[in-house]
Amino acid sequence: MMRAWTVPMLFALCGSAAATELIFKGSPGTAAALLLAFLALAGVNSPLIFPRSIGAREAQRRSAVDGRPVVYWRPGCTYCMRLRIRLGRSARQLHWVNIWHDPAGAAAVRAVNNGNETVPTVVVAGQPHTNPDPQWVREQLSPSA
Repeated sequence: MMRAWTVPMLFALCGSAAATELIFKGSPGTAAALLLAFLALAGVNSPLIFPRSIGAREAQRRSAVDGRPVVYWRPGCTYCMRLRIRLGRSARQLHWVNIWHDPAGAAAVRAVNNGNETVPTVVVAGQPHTNPDPQWVREQLSPSA
């Protein structure tokens, strides 16, 4: 779990160091803006943004039972972050699989994307959709769908 926090902590520490230097140089406003930017980067890259990942096999099993989509993603992917942020609270209803932590998940993504690990790949009712519109994904979660 500590490894997941390495990049966010580096962003926070680098931002703090740069902001401290700017404060000593007499630019507190610039320092505050820079620190906020680095903290935003730390937050976006933290494990807090994405729901807890599970293995691909477990996600497929759960999806077969409850009918919820499976999202294959990887840390640092801007399209994955866009999907997660635009889904809001609805994102917790999906089954998330981090392909960098699950070889079976990476293999599943390569199988449907011509050998490429293109994410986010969302599987709804057994049908894969590469980088779908977040609004469409949200509609797949509605009770009427």
